Amino acid sequence: MKMRQVAYTCIVVGALMAIQWLFFLATGNVPELETEPLAIGFHLAAELATAIALILAGVGLLRGATRALPATLLALGMLLYTIVNSAGYFAEQGVWAMVAMFGVLLVLTLLATSILFKGDTG
Repeated sequence: MKMRQVAYTCIVVGALMAIQWLFFLATGNVPELETEPLAIGFHLAAELATAIALILAGVGLLRGATRALPATLLALGMLLYTIVNSAGYFAEQGVWAMVAMFGVLLVLTLLATSILFKGDTG
């Protein structure tokens, strides 16, 4: 994975996060809206902020923006938090396929972060 691939990964993951939440909300698969509206509201805000940060950072990397590298590191840090948080939620629910998906995403995120720290532009 190189810098360009990191950019595309950020954009795709950010877009998929937004799409996933739209799907969950549209299909009524967010029972916490009734049981824990404040907690899920804050969680949704954090997820949306992460998705937007990932998309903007990815676009910035592709354009060679001056602040793209620190912005991408910040966005990936936000993503690391949401991965761990979400994996824990689905583990509690016993939805192991989702936990596995977040495990794969964790590996990709760590790989992307290491590439940015190395400055691998190839």
